[in-house]
Amino acid sequence: MRVLVGTVSVALIVVVLFDAFETIVLPRRVTRRLRLTRLFYRSTWKPWKVIAGLLPAGKRREGYLGFFGPLSLLFLLTMWAGGLVLGFALLQWVDGDAPGASFAMKLYLSGTTFSTLGIGDVIPHTPVARVLTVIEALMGFGFLAIVIGYLPVIYQSFSRREVSISLLDARAGSPPTAAELLRRHSYDHGMEALRQLLYDWEHWSAELLESHLSYPVLAYFRSQHNNQSWLAALTAVLDTSALAMSGLEGACQRQAELTFAMARHAVVDLAQVFGTPPSQSWEDRLPPERLSRLRAYLAEAGLRLDEGSANEDKLAALRRMYEPYIHSLSRYLAITLPPWITESPRKDNWQASAWEKRSCSASVQRNLFPKDDHF
Repeated sequence: MRVLVGTVSVALIVVVLFDAFETIVLPRRVTRRLRLTRLFYRSTWKPWKVIAGLLPAGKRREGYLGFFGPLSLLFLLTMWAGGLVLGFALLQWVDGDAPGASFAMKLYLSGTTFSTLGIGDVIPHTPVARVLTVIEALMGFGFLAIVIGYLPVIYQSFSRREVSISLLDARAGSPPTAAELLRRHSYDHGMEALRQLLYDWEHWSAELLESHLSYPVLAYFRSQHNNQSWLAALTAVLDTSALAMSGLEGACQRQAELTFAMARHAVVDLAQVFGTPPSQSWEDRLPPERLSRLRAYLAEAGLRLDEGSANEDKLAALRRMYEPYIHSLSRYLAITLPPWITESPRKDNWQASAWEKRSCSASVQRNLFPKDDHF
C-alpha cells in the first residue's frame, strides 16, 4: 500500500512540475493533449461559458466572461501549489515519520514547509523526512519566484495587445470593420497611411502569435470595451487585407498579402492550440447583397472595388482560408465577430462616455474624419 501511495505521490509531483514548466517556462506550443493545464481550462471554461449564456447579452455577460481569464490564472497557480503540497504530504506519510501522526498533520507540515512559513510546531524526525522538507522548502521558494515573474509577463503581453486594439478604434470604428477602415483612409495619401497600418498589424499579428502560443491564457482575457476584442480586431484586419488583395484600386496589395499571411497564420495556430477545428457550417458574413452594399459604401468615399466573377472568386477563396477558423474560435471563446460593414451608424468608443449622451459636434468630426458624414 505504501509503495503504491509513494509511486502516486512522486508521479503527482513530477506531473505538476512538468506541467508548470511547459506552461510558464517553455517558450513554445505544447502539442501533447494530456496536460493538467489543458484539462483545467477544458473543465472550467465550458461551465463558465454556459452560465454566461444565461445572462442577458451585453455588459453583464461580457463582465462575467471577463472575470474568467484573471481568476483562472489564480486558480491554476493554486492547483499547482495544492498538488505539490499534497504530493509531499503523501511522501511524508509513506515515510512513517512520527508514528501515530494523522495525515492531516502531514498535510499541515507540507503546507507550512512549501509556503516557507516554518512555524516549527510540527517537525520531521527521520533523515528522509528532513530531506523531503528541505526539497519542498526550496521548491516553495522557486514556485514563489516563478509566480512573481510570471504574472508581470502575462499582464505586459496583455497591455501590448490592447494598445493596438485601442488605436484601431478611431481608424476602423467600434467594433472595427473593414468598410470603416478603408473609408477612413480614403483621403489624399490615405493609402500610404493604410499601408503603414497594415505593416504595423503584420507585426502585431506576429506578436499575438508568439505571446498567445506561449501563454494561451491570454486569449481568455477580454478587452476593456465590450465591442472590442483581439479576435474582432484580427478579423477586421484579415477582411481589409482580403479586399485589398481582391481588386481594391489603389490599395497596397503587397503589404496586404504580407499582413494577411501573418494574421492567417496566427488564427490557424491558435485554433490548433484550443482544439477548435475549422467550422464546416459557418454563417456567411458577406452575402451577395451585403457585398453590393459594401461596394456602394466604398464608392461613396471614392474607393472602387473591382467587380467581376474573377475578383469575387478570389475574395471568396481568401475568405475560405480564414473564416472557418475565426468562426470556430468565436464560438469557443464566446467572442462576437465584427461585420464587414455596419448595419447602422454607431459612435466610436472615443465619442461616448457615461456623462456624454450626444456625439461630438459635426464640425469636429468632419475635421477628424473627412467624408465621415454618417455620424
